[in-house]
Amino acid sequence: DFTATYKVLVIGDVNVGKTCLVHRFCDERYYDTYISTVGIDFKQKIVNLDGVPIKLQIWDTAGEERFRTLTTAYYRGAQGIVLVYDVTNLDSFNHLSYWLRNIEENASPEVVKVLAGNKCEVNNQQRAVDKERGQKLAESFDMP
Repeated sequence: DFTATYKVLVIGDVNVGKTCLVHRFCDERYYDTYISTVGIDFKQKIVNLDGVPIKLQIWDTAGEERFRTLTTAYYRGAQGIVLVYDVTNLDSFNHLSYWLRNIEENASPEVVKVLAGNKCEVNNQQRAVDKERGQKLAESFDMP
């Protein structure tokens, strides 16, 4: 049983690992093969927040350009948004400005945003975005 339901969107460019992140969190499974999301996928997980069970509805969005107009409709009613970028792909980091603008235009001003640098298991030579740069961006937009 749970006391509240929260809608959380997972957004970012194509192939940054949004679906893997969602599966890892919800199913505690890791898939090392690429799974392309068509439109949107939906998962749920009950978690404890300060000893109170809550239900998270996790909306895994497609990052492909052709689905981006659909994504804006999903912002409505979201209490949380996880912005994902791939630490080995500088373009995915640079495109965060697009996603942040989208959030500003389509989501509630009260929405909680979290920045996630994905694929951190790579060695430092493979990283295109270092940890400090990600943290600096997160701080500038009041994101944990």
